[in-house]
Amino acid sequence: MSYLVEENPAKHRFEILVDDALAGFTAYLPRGEVLVFTHTEVDERYRGMGVGEALVRGTLDQLRERGDRLVPKCPFVAAFIERHPEYANLVVAEP
Repeated sequence: MSYLVEENPAKHRFEILVDDALAGFTAYLPRGEVLVFTHTEVDERYRGMGVGEALVRGTLDQLRERGDRLVPKCPFVAAFIERHPEYANLVVAEP
């Protein structure tokens, strides 16, 4: 299985493709220099396979590369960051 995480700015979300098929997304609201993540969804065909974790990790890595910050309103994103404190420095209070 190959994963690709890419931003879809028109839909305000990052998407994960598994073997070229859309498998899930994490949605955000842009608030100035900050992205407020509100919802993460993985197609049921891909649940339990680590796709959600790969999606969030890929998203956070891209945000770090760009120097962006986020507010994790989505419980899945918040829980991921709690389990992976190396991403905690990307989190800011809601603007």
